[in-house]
Formats: sequence, structure tokens, C-alpha cells
Amino acid sequence: MIDLAPLKETFKDKPLAILGLGKSGLPVFEACAKAGIETLLWDDNEQAREAARKAGGTVRDFTNDDFSAYAALCLSPGIPLTHPKPHPAVLRAQEAGAPVLGDIELFHMAKPHAHTIGITGTNGKSTTTALIGHILHEAGVESAVGGNIGAAILTLPDLGPEGIYVLEMSSYQIDLCPTFEPEISLLINISPDHLGRHGGMEGYVAVKQKIFRGPGTAIVSLDDEWSAKIYGEVANSERKDVPVSCEAPLIEGVSVTPDGMLGEDGRPVMDLAQCPALQGAHNWQNAAFAWAACRAAGVPAAKIMSGLRSFAGLAHRQKIVAVMNGIRYINDSKATNDQAAAMALRTFDPIYWIAGGQPKDGGYGDCEKHLAHVRRAFLIGQAQDAMAAWLEKHNIAHEKCGTLETAVQKAHETAQRERLENAVVLLSPACASFDQYKNFEQRGEAFCALVEKIASQDAGKQTGTGGQA
Repeated sequence: MIDLAPLKETFKDKPLAILGLGKSGLPVFEACAKAGIETLLWDDNEQAREAARKAGGTVRDFTNDDFSAYAALCLSPGIPLTHPKPHPAVLRAQEAGAPVLGDIELFHMAKPHAHTIGITGTNGKSTTTALIGHILHEAGVESAVGGNIGAAILTLPDLGPEGIYVLEMSSYQIDLCPTFEPEISLLINISPDHLGRHGGMEGYVAVKQKIFRGPGTAIVSLDDEWSAKIYGEVANSERKDVPVSCEAPLIEGVSVTPDGMLGEDGRPVMDLAQCPALQGAHNWQNAAFAWAACRAAGVPAAKIMSGLRSFAGLAHRQKIVAVMNGIRYINDSKATNDQAAAMALRTFDPIYWIAGGQPKDGGYGDCEKHLAHVRRAFLIGQAQDAMAAWLEKHNIAHEKCGTLETAVQKAHETAQRERLENAVVLLSPACASFDQYKNFEQRGEAFCALVEKIASQDAGKQTGTGGQA
């Protein structure tokens, strides 16, 4: 666990108010308790409050208190800071001049000289974060991975002076970091997402750009309009800039050709066809960013190549669950928006597509570009009616299934009856999971369980697990 003892003097014996007691909030309490820092805890959910009491925390509704009595307000990323409207506690803290921050900012305050790699983007950041962590581990570099992926940051080990923290950072988390500036910062891409939490696209982009404050290295995509605009501004800043493109060769920077050749500063360095878990243009983008980040961190090229080849992939991101009679069943539950699902639709053909859930703003314009790959769609959740109307307009065969269980069974029966070459049954929802599941992980696990049940009942099956599409 990260040692927060240096903050005792900073806080001058004032308690830290912690609002939101989930994945990040309780670890903040535990780290503070270990460091002898007084805390006061609150969550609008009674179940979360009871868990905090059982952990030994002091739980009281402080949201209407005078925050001048507190050192700061530590906010869970899931609680609105600005939009659609700030939580009342945020307003009270701001009125009193108390800092409003998140657990990553607390980490930075306690370890201001730690080596850090910060990764953000609308899509691909989890895979890129995991890939960088894997490469560093395989290269023998002391490192720890956390933030928006895996472990909450304050639960990570206290690394030595040369250790590197690899941190996935959502827009919500960046917004709660008033001073943290990753040593190496990555922006993989930007497309519309979480717009309600940032007051629109301009607000969302502005938050993402904050990851490039201060000195260090900025690794930025040139392949979308918003990222390219940010690169133009970063290129004139005090950060060293490294552009990345999978659409055009670069004389300076890192790029990937249409056939998967990774290049650095105009020289070909590695054929990404050698990396089984990194197939498809979206994964090539992840590999290019991981290459650039690890090079900036001083990892030798040969060790990066070895790490790229041995990477096993990320759970719920285009993972092969089973192969039955040549048909692959793929879990891409992490594709919770249009752009992420479009990456999968672009990669496979033909597809028996399981889609739907809690709809997000913005429609399905990116998926639309690859509908020719969809043999038939099987729709679930709140979005099924709207998606059915959309698919009808584009003459794509589909049926409304309601539940994932029904969709998996029907997709399986149709795929096995038709037995098309290279066919996949693909869960890539293009929607959030919260209408029927706790999170995308639970949805993906449900898909895997349903497929594995079918596979165990299929006497003529040919199975394979743990692969990566």
C-alpha cells in the first residue's frame, strides 16, 4: 500500500473527507488509517456506508458541513465534479477553499518524485496500460499497474526510486488531479463519450488535454481530429512530443503500416503479425503507443519486442471463449460504446453480432461503417428497439432477444446451422451494461458461462480457451 504519511504535515491535523466508498474510496480510508491521518467517510448508498463501518471507519454525513474544517474533499471518480451538476459536497468544499481531489492526486502528493506513465483515451487505454505493464515486467523493470484498471492506486506497492507506476486514467480521474502530471503521458484517441459529465465535447477534450501539463514526454495520436488538434498544441509546449499514427507513415514518431509493420522514426522495426494477441488495426495502435511509452522509459527495443509477442491480451476485450466446429465465440463485453464495438466489427467477417444494453449518446455511426460484416444481429437490453430500427434501415438481419441468454442461444444455433468460413459469434455490445448487469465484467463473465455451458453440451465441439482474437 502507498504510504501517505508525508501528508500528515500537509494536512496539519485536519481530517480528510472521503465521499464515495467504492473501489477507490475505501482504499483511501485504509491508507490514511495506516498513516495516522484522520478521515470522515460518507456515501449516499447505505450498503457502502455499512461496509465502511465494518472496516472501522467513522461514517457521518458531512456533505453540508463547513469544509474549512477539512484538509480536503477526496471524491470518488463516479461522483459529479462539474456536470450535470456538482455534488453538494463539492460546492461546499469549493466555497470554503478546500481542495477537491481524487486518489491519484493523493498518491502524487505523497510520492511527488515517483516515475509515472499515464494513459488516457476514449478507447484502447486498458489494453495499452496492461500491455505497457506486461512489457516492463518482462523486461525486469520494477513496476505496478493500476488506476482505472485493476487495483486502486493506493493499494499498489511502494516501489523503489527507479520503479514505474503505469496508470490508466479516465477523464473523471484526470479531472480530480489538480497538480498531478505523469512523467510520460499518452493520449490514444478521442471520440464522443461521457459528454454529460463534462458539459459536451469541448469540456471532455479539455479534461483529456490536462494529462499533458508540465514537463515530460507527450505521446499523442494523429489519427483523429481532436487528438491531432491537441498534438498541435503539445508540440509547442515544454513536453517532448512523440506522434503516433496507424494511418500515415511518420519520419519522426511511431507508426504502423496498413499491413501491420511497426515503425519508429521512419524505420521498420517489427511485424505485428508476430503478436497473436494484438491483431487488428486497433490493437496495432495499442502496440504503437506501448512501444513509444516503453522506449521513452528506457526499455531496449529487443525487450519491447519480446513483451509484445508474449502479451496474452485483456479480459473482456476480444477474447476467444471457445471454438465450436470452426466458429469462434468472442467476448468483447468491454466494448461499451460505438467506437469500441466498431473496432471489433471491422476485424471480423462474417459476424453473428450480440449487441445492446444501456444506450449511450451519439448513436452507432462508427459501427455503421462495418455493417457489411454482420450476418445477423441479436439484440438485448434497453437499446434493442432503437438498434432494431437502425439495423432495419440498413437492411441488416436481426432479432430482438431481450436477454443475453436468449441472444447467445439463438446466435449459436444460427451460426452452427450456417457454418460459414471464418464466422464468429461476437458479444460487442456498443452499449453500457448497467441496465442488466453490475458492470461490463459481469456481462462478459455471463457470456463466457453461457458459451461454456453450450460447449460442454456439444458432443461435436472443438474448444479452445484463453486465446485472443
